[in-house]
Amino acid sequence: MTSLPQTRTPYMRATDPRWIGCLATRALVLEVETWPKPGLVSHIDTGAHRDMDADLLRLSARTLEPFFVALAQAGAADAGMDRLRQIGLAAERAMRQATGGVNTHRGAIFGLGLLSAAAGLATARPWQGSLGALIAQRWGVEITATPQETDSHGGVVARRYRVGGAREEAAAGMPCVYDVARPALAEGRRLAPQDEEAARVHACMALIAAVDDSNLLYRGGAEGLAFARDAAHGFLRGGGVGHPRWRWQAKAVHQDFVARNLSPGGCADLLAMALFTEMVEA
Repeated sequence: MTSLPQTRTPYMRATDPRWIGCLATRALVLEVETWPKPGLVSHIDTGAHRDMDADLLRLSARTLEPFFVALAQAGAADAGMDRLRQIGLAAERAMRQATGGVNTHRGAIFGLGLLSAAAGLATARPWQGSLGALIAQRWGVEITATPQETDSHGGVVARRYRVGGAREEAAAGMPCVYDVARPALAEGRRLAPQDEEAARVHACMALIAAVDDSNLLYRGGAEGLAFARDAAHGFLRGGGVGHPRWRWQAKAVHQDFVARNLSPGGCADLLAMALFTEMVEA
């Protein structure tokens, strides 16, 4: 196990890449074990998806764990984006093989993969900031220098709607994770003490209300994104998970998303990333 300088208390526990990989996988599973998340797969139903369910997502998360470990190891060795990308592509191949070709966690491979690499790097240098800030400092230039994939949903949406995406989020230090999801998780815990699922639902709604989710734009266009944001804002304005009937209200939003075939997959990835950073940075 790598020894750390005594000044590096935020990451004293995150010295083992296996531990980092385990937490990345746990974050993905916690995202699945959250209901009702508008339009998204959960342990209760499949949301607006016909090609995946909770068991497939759990299998995908377990399949990805050794790759998160490898990314943490690469980060600890101060690897550049070329090496991280090679591991990410291998992770995607393994994911598709395990799921029969279904894209269960491609976005999470990128975001959680970078965070895993940053967690590894944080064990090898005296770093006191967030993992997101470390990503921006170490790999931000390389991330933005890489051309956008033209055949991905994110690439299609970026060209059509002139919005940023996962690359811009990462290069900027993960602002949606630290400025939206993490505060919303804390607020959810204040509103619904002792109910971690409620906190995750609250954070998911906050992300939907704030993020230009490429999956929402791909499925529903600008109109679908606007509907999703309005619905999430309405839930939050009504008290969020502090409302006595919050679960029924969230379920109604979920059903409306399903009826419109809307699924905020990018927000699901960001929720998992926020949970991971909480666990690693605690």
